[in-house]
Amino acid sequence: MNTPFYPVGTPGVPWGEAEVAAWRARLVRQRRYADDVLAALAPLRERFDVQTYGELDYDGERFPLQVVRSRGWRDDLPHLVVTGGVHGYETSGVHGALQYLRQHGEETAGRANLLVVPCVSPWAYERIQRWNHGALDPNRNFREGSPAAESAALVALLAPLKGRVLMHIDLHETTDTDESEFRPALAARDGKPFEPGEIQDGFYLVDDADHPQPAFQRAVIDAVAQVTHIAEPDAQGQINESPLQSPGVIEFPVSRWALCAAITGARFATTTEVYPDSPRTTPAECNLAQVVAVKAAIDYAMAAA
Repeated sequence: MNTPFYPVGTPGVPWGEAEVAAWRARLVRQRRYADDVLAALAPLRERFDVQTYGELDYDGERFPLQVVRSRGWRDDLPHLVVTGGVHGYETSGVHGALQYLRQHGEETAGRANLLVVPCVSPWAYERIQRWNHGALDPNRNFREGSPAAESAALVALLAPLKGRVLMHIDLHETTDTDESEFRPALAARDGKPFEPGEIQDGFYLVDDADHPQPAFQRAVIDAVAQVTHIAEPDAQGQINESPLQSPGVIEFPVSRWALCAAITGARFATTTEVYPDSPRTTPAECNLAQVVAVKAAIDYAMAAA
C-alpha cells in the first residue's frame, strides 16, 4: 500500500526543533478549554473541591490545570481516580468525566475519596490533537522528570497517593484520525516508515499486562455493553494489534510504557477506548459509555475493597 509521506519533515529523518515548529504552525484552535471545561467546572464548586494543580504556558497561552476532589476527604478512605483528556482529541474522555461528576460524583461520599482530572492536556484539547505543544505524547511520558509538562504535573499531583489508590480509570478514544493523521505523524516525527493498521469498531479496554485484573475488566465491559457495542477482533483475533485477554479487553505493558493508568499503582486500573466515528454510535452515547465505565469500575472496586 502506497501512503503519501506526512507533510512535515524529510522521509527517514527524525524531526528537530524546526520540524516541530512547522508541525505546530499547521494547527488551528478549534474549541476553547475555558468554555468547555472551566465553565463546566464552575457549578461543580458548590459540591466538590475544585483546585488548580499546575499551569501550562505555551507561547504565552496559559492553561490552569484543574482537579476535582470529593468534599470531606479522609486519608483512611479508599482513593478513586478518574482521568480524561490525556490526548486532547479524545473528546468523550473529557466530557464523560465531567458528566460522571455531575450525575454520580457524590455517590461514594463518606465511603471513598474521589479525585477527577477531566482534561489533562488542554492545549491539545483546543487543537483536537494527540500530542502536546512539543510534539510529545503525554501518554508515553507519565514518569518523574517527564519532558511533557502535562504528564509531569499529573505525576506530581498523584505522587502522594501512589500505592494507596484502589481504582484508577483513564478515559480515551480511538478515532479514524489515529490512522489518517496521528500514526503517520508519529512515523514522520521518528523518521520511520508508516505502516498502516486497522481500527476496530466499538468500545474496548486496555489492562496492564504486568498486573492483569481480568474479572475487573470483565465487569466494566459487561456494564458498557448495555449502552454501546463492544469492539470485535480483527481477522487475526486482535484489537489494536494485541490479542484479546477476553472479549473487548486487550493488554499493554501499561507500567513499562509510562501510560497514565499506571501512575497511581492502583489495585484496579484500566484504560477505556471509545470509537466515536462508528456509524452505530453518537457523541452522547460515547459520553455515556465513559460514564458507565467509570461507575462500573468504582462499583466493582468498592465491592472488592
